[in-house]
Amino acid sequence: MNIYRYEENPLVTPMDVTAHRPDFEVIGAFNAGITTYNDEIIMLLRVAERPISEDPNIVKAPIYNHKTRELEILELNLDDPQYDFSDPRTIKKAGNPHGFVYLTSLSYLRIARSKDGHHFTIDEKPFVYPSNELETFGIEDPRITKIEDTYYIYFSAASPVGVGESMVSTKDFVTTEHHGMIFAPENKDVLIFPEKINGKYYALHRPVPKSVGEPEIWIAESTNLLHWGNHKHLLGLREGMWDSARMGGGAVPFKTEKGWLELYHGATSDHRYCMGAVLLDLEDPTKVIARSNQPIIEPEADYEVEGFFGNVVFSCGAVVEGDVVKMYYGVADTSMACAEFSLQEILDSLTYL
Repeated sequence: MNIYRYEENPLVTPMDVTAHRPDFEVIGAFNAGITTYNDEIIMLLRVAERPISEDPNIVKAPIYNHKTRELEILELNLDDPQYDFSDPRTIKKAGNPHGFVYLTSLSYLRIARSKDGHHFTIDEKPFVYPSNELETFGIEDPRITKIEDTYYIYFSAASPVGVGESMVSTKDFVTTEHHGMIFAPENKDVLIFPEKINGKYYALHRPVPKSVGEPEIWIAESTNLLHWGNHKHLLGLREGMWDSARMGGGAVPFKTEKGWLELYHGATSDHRYCMGAVLLDLEDPTKVIARSNQPIIEPEADYEVEGFFGNVVFSCGAVVEGDVVKMYYGVADTSMACAEFSLQEILDSLTYL
């Protein structure tokens, strides 16, 4: 597989983004939704910010108060035996390995724009910011599907009741209409197909079972993009392979002559995230035609290996021009990068079932 990583990588880093308030610092600008609008590539960044702590023994947790519409900051002492601070991203109850009680940062969505796909300018203000009780811990990992003249933006919404998938829409990337939560907790990595298939909309999603089952890819259908049903298990983990511990959708599926191509992420038990592909039937996307036995891209470059959470390549969105697939991806839970592939080489690399 020939991979062309852009020389400018990483294209957007936390240092390129100014915090939305002076007492915060940007620690991540990554896992962005990707689309094109008015001859520009839109990179809808997940911007993660955390409150600056002058005391090394104090960890601060930002929480959006939907009643006051203000951001509150909780201060916790590292010596407090009630909490587990071992993961820099989360604060857990001591002795409870499942879930978290607070996040150490708050994420929201901000637009970056580019004419050439290599150099981006970043809007000064947030585009979508937490606004309700299901977003009190922030909004993360957006994806964008254009259907006719409307851009549907959906993202993980985190709160004390769980992480689900919420959606807004826009026609101009200025104003938005909120549509509420479309997949209830615990669910994320949603991808909506860009057109109806035999009269139905389809979406990939990734439930996170707490009793039986694994974090694997499912598919659902809808008549209106809001209410989803007829859920089916689509893609499972594979022991001993690059997608053995967890997986989820990455780029919005795009149509090829051989089927719908989905660039998805998979991880091993040591949290090494790679990207592969799965090919779905054009007329019935619940049918898997082929799949990557080997990753298409894996963390090798310095900016993919080192970062806030290293060894992560997280596919976000693809711009397809003929045989060229421009895949924008998050690196090390920190920044954004891009690599180009041959569409034919991706298809040729798949193992057909």
